[in-house]
Amino acid sequence: MLQSEKKKELIGQFALKEGDTGSADVQIAVLSERISALTEHLKVNRHDHNTRRALLRLTGRRRRLLAYVFRHDPVRYRSLVARLGLRR
Repeated sequence: MLQSEKKKELIGQFALKEGDTGSADVQIAVLSERISALTEHLKVNRHDHNTRRALLRLTGRRRRLLAYVFRHDPVRYRSLVARLGLRR
């Protein structure tokens, strides 16, 4: 799980308005942080298949959220992808 300070920092950066903790942008940012942590874990622990499965589930959830944002606001999607350093 993420450190609460890091999670609060991500929420502050990606919140669309004051007190926003559940928007797709915030969820994608938190998922991206968890995905990067699990990726680092798997580099050391190659045979940890439970973590690998969890990583696949998280990436699928992030992909669905990104698709949702793209469908509803392509400009916000491009901005979010650039800020997170994801593809393209």
